[in-house]
Amino acid sequence: MAETVVDPEALPEAPSVLDFLSGKVAAPAPEEPFKPEFEAITAQEMSGFKTELRRIAVPVRRFTPLKENWIALYQPITEQLKLDMRMNLKTKKVEIKTTKNTPDVGSLQKAADFVGSFMLGFDPSDGVALLRLDDLYLDSFEIKDVKTLRGEHLSRAIGRISGKSGKTKFTIENATKTRIVLADTHIHILGSFANNKIARDAICSLILGSPPGKVYSKLRTICSRLSEKF
Repeated sequence: MAETVVDPEALPEAPSVLDFLSGKVAAPAPEEPFKPEFEAITAQEMSGFKTELRRIAVPVRRFTPLKENWIALYQPITEQLKLDMRMNLKTKKVEIKTTKNTPDVGSLQKAADFVGSFMLGFDPSDGVALLRLDDLYLDSFEIKDVKTLRGEHLSRAIGRISGKSGKTKFTIENATKTRIVLADTHIHILGSFANNKIARDAICSLILGSPPGKVYSKLRTICSRLSEKF
């Protein structure tokens, strides 16, 4: 059998380091490491296949509004968030629990915040924004947290916050893009973190005795700055 003779001069020269540095020869592309692909974990798997439950107490004064607005609360929670919801008449609490079709783990807390906002006095059409947006918060405080007032002084402070036919309250809501509920001495604000702070500062100024005109001018200045910023 004839042997194959290879001429060393006929072989191509191997590129040197200088060829790579000068750019005459392109460096070989590094091999990409193997990346495993996993399917997304479902909400049931994250909770360990356990059914989670939330109970929201219903105040006596909110029983009648709850009956009237039950469908407005029930539909978004069951259709959008895929949760189960019922009213427990023995414990007087609204119970919400996850199902095997619940797409997100945070849906249960969103639903609890939504129902909780209704119990505080917010309209379902306003509270439903808690289900759709992530940067909305509920802020609650009392008038006595700002200043200790009694008798007619307390009544006048509540009147300054509300204004004639609710004019002052509506002005603060429209200027700060929030929703405000004035329940006796309790004040609840629904909105983004920055807007809640502006509304809270305006209400605190009214409680401390500032005239509404001064609060309006301050709100106008702050809102113009915010519009310039964004």
